[in-house]
Amino acid sequence: MLAALVGTLVLSGTAPAMARHAPASAKSAKASVTAAQPAKQAPDLRVGLASGRASLTITPAEGKATAQTESSKTIALAANTAAAIRWQAGAFLVGREKLRGDVLTIRPSGAGELALDGRRYRGALELHHKGGGLTAVNIVPVDDYLRSVVPEEMPVDWPAEAIKAQSVAARSFALASRGRHASEGYDLCTTTHCQLYTGTAAEKSVSNAAIKATRGEVLTYGGKPIEALFHTDSGGMTENSEDVWGSHVPYLRAAKDTPAKTMPWTKTISRVDLERKLAAKGHDIGKARSIALSPLAIGRAAKDRTASGRVKTMTVKGTKGTATLSGTTWRSLLGLKSTLFDAKLTKDAVTFTGYGSGHGLGISQWGAERMAAKGKSYADILHHYYTGTTLQQLY
Repeated sequence: MLAALVGTLVLSGTAPAMARHAPASAKSAKASVTAAQPAKQAPDLRVGLASGRASLTITPAEGKATAQTESSKTIALAANTAAAIRWQAGAFLVGREKLRGDVLTIRPSGAGELALDGRRYRGALELHHKGGGLTAVNIVPVDDYLRSVVPEEMPVDWPAEAIKAQSVAARSFALASRGRHASEGYDLCTTTHCQLYTGTAAEKSVSNAAIKATRGEVLTYGGKPIEALFHTDSGGMTENSEDVWGSHVPYLRAAKDTPAKTMPWTKTISRVDLERKLAAKGHDIGKARSIALSPLAIGRAAKDRTASGRVKTMTVKGTKGTATLSGTTWRSLLGLKSTLFDAKLTKDAVTFTGYGSGHGLGISQWGAERMAAKGKSYADILHHYYTGTTLQQLY
């Protein structure tokens, strides 16, 4: 499972606060969905699959396909037959056919799939000539996209209500993040910077059922889909957004989990390694002499700890100087599982002991698993982790 959505995430939340609504059972979950005028079809997403490629190989699977630019004739691509595509003299060369235009669209027949360099995807493919190479974009309905994403993000042998919660969170994040890669010609990438997307090979019947059961449902705040972040395990309490990314987001508020002190971990690094890593980042402190950090108490803030107890700042004093860095920076610099930790400096090493895994924002996936195992519905889970949101039917 992928706990962190890697990269700089711009979070904004200026909408007025909304009442928190937390239905008590799975039976009431559907009733909690705010009715909206249903759309006939799920929205499409534009997912970037490849860029800067000299050539691409596309194979129609389970049926034929067509290829056409905005100004060319339509040509047929045979089923299960690879077509090599490249850019040549101002046109797309598809096998021996030359199609002039800016965008080449390849559509499968019926519910067929398209394989790009051997990896199969639902929906259509668009090819663009950009920056001296070809960019491939998958045009895919959001729920077909989720078929790949959800089983990559959460084990399918977990309780059904946890997988439903993950499905709604992933759908909400995807719709809120449309245009995130607009400068590159698509909405979302295929990595954990957005959500991991690997095509139809990842699909599982259990996660497909969860996606179908929550079809069209998204979490909204101020009437808009939210950036529904998630992580592996909170360690006992999630975090406020401003203490991770620096921006206040009203629906990403610290929430307590039970039990606390889950997923304990320990990491020891040598004192010399600590000093080298700091020096490489421009903090030459000489030989480390002491660490200043308040004791960890989950759910208790301190001057150097957040409301959840995560490290806000930690200071290392040395013979040449002092380095005070944020908990997030320490986590990245030293490869720590979370910022919910204590630190102890000895003669030759520093030992970190902590709890949880990931950035601590939004859903704690193991927390969702525990809530579902205790009989909580996916709506209960979502409202626990995303404060003041509305579960809304968009299509």
